[in-house]
Formats: sequence, structure tokens, C-alpha cells
Amino acid sequence: MATLNNDINEILVSKDELDEINRRLGAQITKDFADKNLLVVGILKGSVYFMTDLTRHIDLPLKLDFLAVSSYGGGTTSTGAVKIIKDIDIDLAGYDLLIVEDILDSGRTLDYVCRMLKTRGANSISVCTLLDKPERRVVDLTPDYVGCSVPDEFVVGYGLDYDQQYRNLPYIGSLKRDIYE
Repeated sequence: MATLNNDINEILVSKDELDEINRRLGAQITKDFADKNLLVVGILKGSVYFMTDLTRHIDLPLKLDFLAVSSYGGGTTSTGAVKIIKDIDIDLAGYDLLIVEDILDSGRTLDYVCRMLKTRGANSISVCTLLDKPERRVVDLTPDYVGCSVPDEFVVGYGLDYDQQYRNLPYIGSLKRDIYE
């Protein structure tokens, strides 16, 4: 019987490490946003597991919303063309936004999202990414909060997918090349 685990080359971030990342980032965000009007905006679909666990460790009043964007289609690299699939429902005026992203790779999509949201009247915009691949960045974008850096491999699990598969793995692993090539 085939399982998702058989397609993983190596576990890069374990479930225990993910739990520690969420605790660490949640404590820092709690401190940094103590006197702010916090709106946490998850980038769907990849951030949903991370955002859910992270917000459980933020000990502040907050609101949640989601933004669905696409720049990958069914492939493994960004096309660079960003498409808004689901926009934020809340008027951003008066809020301090925390954008929660699963992975920051080239930065094109997140750069587009930040520039778009800056025009909507938020007090501030901060970025929290679970995973960072700084060597792949093609735009000048530095996240405010980073879970950890990962090597330049195609990673899945804990919300990250390949063609809508593997999101439900409880860890982050590198996908075997023969799966996506």
C-alpha cells in the first residue's frame, strides 16, 4: 500500500520542531503586538496549519482573515503572475496586519500582496513565514518573523503541497524528485 511518507526523501522539520517554532513565534508576536489592533491574515491554502497552530500561542485579542493567491498553477516554480482568488473580507483601516505565509521563496507573491495591502489603510504590515529560502529571493523582501530556513529543495507537509497533495503530513519533508519531475 502506497503512503505519503514513501514519497518523502528526508524529514527537514519534525512535528516537535514545528511545535517549538509556534511557541517561540507566538510569544514574540504577543510581545510585539501587545498594544496593537491585530488582524492575522493567512495566505491560503498553505498557511492554514501553521496559522492555526501559531495563533493558539498568541495571547492577545485578534481577528482572522484569509487571502488566497496563486502564482504556481500545478507546477513547482512560481510563474511570477499573481492571481487573487479570495480577497480579505475585513476593512483594513485601523488594523495592524500580520501576514502569515507557509514559505518565502522568490518573494514575488508576498511582495505583490504586501504592496497591494499597503494601499488599504492598515496601521502596519508585518510578515511571518514558517519557512524561508533566502537564497531563492528575487525581490527585496525580509520577513519580520521566521520559523526556520530550509534548503533549496521542494518541500511538502504541514500545509505545503505538491499538486494539492501532502498538506496533511505532520512534518515538513523534501519530496523525492521522481514525484515531481
